[in-house]
Amino acid sequence: MKIAVLGTGTVGRTIAAALAGLGHDVVIGTRDPQATLARTEPDVMGTAPFAQWHQSHGQVDVARFADAAAGADLVVNATNGVGSLAALTAAGAANLAGKVLVDIANPLDFRHGMPPVLNPVNTDSLGEEIQRTFPDIRVVKTLNTMNAALMVEPGRVAGGDHSVFVSGNDSDAKRDVAALLASLGHRDIIDLGDITTARGAEMILPIWLRLWGALGTADFNFKIAR
Repeated sequence: MKIAVLGTGTVGRTIAAALAGLGHDVVIGTRDPQATLARTEPDVMGTAPFAQWHQSHGQVDVARFADAAAGADLVVNATNGVGSLAALTAAGAANLAGKVLVDIANPLDFRHGMPPVLNPVNTDSLGEEIQRTFPDIRVVKTLNTMNAALMVEPGRVAGGDHSVFVSGNDSDAKRDVAALLASLGHRDIIDLGDITTARGAEMILPIWLRLWGALGTADFNFKIAR
């Protein structure tokens, strides 16, 4: 399958490498490929320059958002949540129309320092904002409740015995995304319902952030016991 991963940060890189390793034809989308590849300094989070990662992942192409989306069968939104709508606008509604968009971003607002707050929250979600703004996309919210390493290697903790959620309006899209999750090793895949249920998935982040601080590691996830 041809997959476009929008976003060149840790999450985008991790997802892109894993999907390419499964045999998919993967391209990473960014605003300006030349500028992205030209950076030589770590970002504000200390992440190594993209070009350094790309040297060892040459099978993953790099393209503008629009070009990446146009050639894809499925699109993954791994952009910074507060910039996701702008990135998808740059990708182009026509290039995204009819496609499954796997939204793994969180709308974390760092403007008032740490810990960040969710914006939107309670009565809305980033997943819903994307679906409203691009009604022809089939949005599926998933994977946002765990760190990037666990997204692609769930067996890192508890032998993979933990839960991942999906939210979306299109049952066929959720079925396809569930199959993709299973190919990554996820076993407990819980369909929460339509895209409004993404509010609950995103609102896990405040407790997730505090658990990260309390445990001193991001290698954990939630298990729904039933």
